[in-house]
Amino acid sequence: MRIINPSKALIALVALICITVLRALDKLDQASFNAIGGLIVGYAVGNGLGAAKRQDTRGIFGPKDGE
Repeated sequence: MRIINPSKALIALVALICITVLRALDKLDQASFNAIGGLIVGYAVGNGLGAAKRQDTRGIFGPKDGE
C-alpha cells in the first residue's frame, strides 16, 4: 500500500496524538479515548484493507503500483 491522500493521513495522525495527550493530561476519560481512538484507527485499517483488496478507496491508502 502507499499513501495516496497525505492530508487525511496527517489528520488521522494528529487526531491520535491529540487524544493521547488529552488522555495523558487526564482531560479525557478512558471511555471517550477508546471510542475516538477506535474510530480513527478503524477508519485507517478499514481503508487499508480495502486498498489491499484493490477496491476503490478514496481515503488514506491505495494499492501499490504494479500490483
